[in-house]
Amino acid sequence: MKKISLKVAAVLLSGSFLCSSCIGSFSLFNSYEKWQCNMTSNKIVNGIVGLILQPIVGGVCLFVDAVVLNTIEFWTGSNPMAVNTIQQVKGQDGRYYAVKTLKNGYEVKAPTGEVTYFIHNDKNDSWSMQQNGITKELFRFNNDGTIEAVLQNGEKMTVTNDEAGLQQVKEAVYTDNFFAMR
Repeated sequence: MKKISLKVAAVLLSGSFLCSSCIGSFSLFNSYEKWQCNMTSNKIVNGIVGLILQPIVGGVCLFVDAVVLNTIEFWTGSNPMAVNTIQQVKGQDGRYYAVKTLKNGYEVKAPTGEVTYFIHNDKNDSWSMQQNGITKELFRFNNDGTIEAVLQNGEKMTVTNDEAGLQQVKEAVYTDNFFAMR
């Protein structure tokens, strides 16, 4: 009776870990699933190949995700498989931009082919924009919880890290642009 109770407890405990909210994003398995569904333009071929590969490749991907990658994601806050993923993001101008996730930021490719990098510097906790070989700091997080924003004219402005601070920066940029056009 004790052996059965111990086995039931082990199964329930492992089941509670699998059903908790911190199991990870399963990036490897999801990438494999996307590839499997889109490897050809024919759904039937995709289904047949999927039936053959799923028990082996899908199982390995699921195991590696559950045991290794999701553990790394839980303890570090980032999934190693999330690096170099590309998403199509619709801009305010209605066009789509390719956004590639890098280890230290993002690469944004415009529909015109122009590439812009947004890079995070861990040493001073700042974000910079790099375009055509020119790097310009955008803002940095201060130790006191405020943000130091760098305006287009080069002036620096310290604001609170909330909606009111964002509004202050927007107003300063708008005012700066208004007077620059005159």
